[in-house]
Amino acid sequence: MDKLSDRVKRLGYSQTFVMSNKAREMKASGIDVISLTLGEPDFDVPDNIKQAAFDAINQNFSHYSPVPGFLELREAIAYKLKRDNSLEYKPTQICVSNGAKQAILNVLAAIINDGDEVLLPAPYWVSYDEMVKMMGGTSVMLPTSYVTDFKITAEQLEEAITDKTKAILFSSPCNPSGGYYTYDELQSLAKVIAKYPYITVISDEIYEFINYETKTKSIAQFPEVYEQTAVINGMSKAFAMTGWRIGYSACPEWLAKACEKVQGQMTSGANTMAQRASITALKTDPSEYKYMIDAFEKRRNLVYELIKEIPGFKVVLPKAAFYFFPDISHYIGKTLDGTLINDADDFAMFLLENAHVGCVGGVSFGSPECIRFSYAASEDELREAMRRIKELLEKF
Repeated sequence: MDKLSDRVKRLGYSQTFVMSNKAREMKASGIDVISLTLGEPDFDVPDNIKQAAFDAINQNFSHYSPVPGFLELREAIAYKLKRDNSLEYKPTQICVSNGAKQAILNVLAAIINDGDEVLLPAPYWVSYDEMVKMMGGTSVMLPTSYVTDFKITAEQLEEAITDKTKAILFSSPCNPSGGYYTYDELQSLAKVIAKYPYITVISDEIYEFINYETKTKSIAQFPEVYEQTAVINGMSKAFAMTGWRIGYSACPEWLAKACEKVQGQMTSGANTMAQRASITALKTDPSEYKYMIDAFEKRRNLVYELIKEIPGFKVVLPKAAFYFFPDISHYIGKTLDGTLINDADDFAMFLLENAHVGCVGGVSFGSPECIRFSYAASEDELREAMRRIKELLEKF
């Protein structure tokens, strides 16, 4: 008898961590690798947030919190959602989790039965498909390309819905494409979804503040789908708090209670000191942390000018988040210096081994013709990385 479950055997490893670990191994062996693999801000946590964590320790916030999080934090999240998104949520509709990833898993665990379908506009974050598998569901991919700015249409969504469809899961702003859905685009999707009240929308808005054009809109703002929508967000990206592991969901009451039930049997409440620090972060005016977004925008503009010069890359200017997602289909099916490139994962490994630049292939993002670069790195590293790739590919 096999000791491992069929469920865990169906899961794959995160390609993001596969490539970042490979880059670390090469660095450890003495190779000068520039890793642009992980989606992690390279800033330190702002001082006022760190001080709030120190204060929480000194005030002995070292005991279990309520499963859905401290009431004060849930009130701060409700305040933030009203201030930044014009969304009305009560603290009882909010569940604070160990990162946004757990918040998504809570929702999926609460709604998915074996065989239920979850629509995933591609490209999508690498964990979405694996999360659906973990909960016994089936992912249905909705393909896009750089030509459509990696966004689906309302017509495409309508065609994909069946009586097995239980949810649609997407991020806006999007990891990995760096695009986002406008008000009008979200409204057109909401009109379709409202026809199917059995469908839950899981709207991952973790990159909300890293938008270089406008204030990010949420699909939950449309009354016709408010009771169908779970808004997912967290502290990792806007506040550089990736290791603090605080995320949250804001849902209709029926779903919020289900998420609390799921989390109560898995992890209970999130880290108490990080929760207290998150109250300070959320109550601070977002302009206090804008210096990080300004730096990302400067790096984006730098990389865009450099990446356009790389032969065989088709790229659009990302409007949000901190990723480039170029189409490299020019190289698929070709043999480069003895290496057959079957898909973007092969190409990413080729770049790592030959240019010593780490990126992530698009297969696990649902776009096997693209690769993802994070530009959450220094300008010097970004310049050198693009130079190495250009120099390598000019040979072919």
